[in-house]
Amino acid sequence: VPPQIMNISSDITVNEGSSVTLLCLAIGRPEPTVTWRHLSVKEGQGFVSEDEYLEISNIKRDQSGEYECSALNDVAAPDVRKVKITVNYPPYISKAKNTGVSVGQKGILSCEASAVPMAEFQWFKEDTRLATGLDGVRIENKGHISTLTFFNVSEKDYGNYTCVAMNKLGNTNASISLYGPGAVIDGVNSASRALACLWLAGTLFAHFFIKF
Repeated sequence: VPPQIMNISSDITVNEGSSVTLLCLAIGRPEPTVTWRHLSVKEGQGFVSEDEYLEISNIKRDQSGEYECSALNDVAAPDVRKVKITVNYPPYISKAKNTGVSVGQKGILSCEASAVPMAEFQWFKEDTRLATGLDGVRIENKGHISTLTFFNVSEKDYGNYTCVAMNKLGNTNASISLYGPGAVIDGVNSASRALACLWLAGTLFAHFFIKF
């Protein structure tokens, strides 16, 4: 009797650090061998379980993706089914670089964050939240990247800005500088300075996150 998968776990969404158990029940004669394989990694590196149950404790974000259950005996081709695991995790900012630009020119600050669900972004200068159309700036959020554009940079635009990335699991922020030619950033002349990443860990004012 050819192998047939009769019951398999549904797609599941969990928070990082949770424990997950997938089940795959199959029938056939001879009794089929059931194996689980993680498809979303490089060939040969998938997590394999030679059992009806696949148990993952303290699941990590890189363990998300499709898992394939295969039921095999010597009678016919294997029966194969798939289950998708989505792993939620709080945002982390992977790229935030300082930018130097002259007065009167266009300046762009960029902030990139990874998160599941996808992060929402906010920009602040000191404790003032910025919005598109105010003071000649535009904020654009596209996927993992948020940009703050100054169409006509003036002296008052120079300074430190805070990019905030948030989802339902948490939030993080980074400080990004907009500076002019010859400005000294952290004691180094900007003209000779490579673009740098500044990481800030800390708590923002509670009113930033009323929605949460």
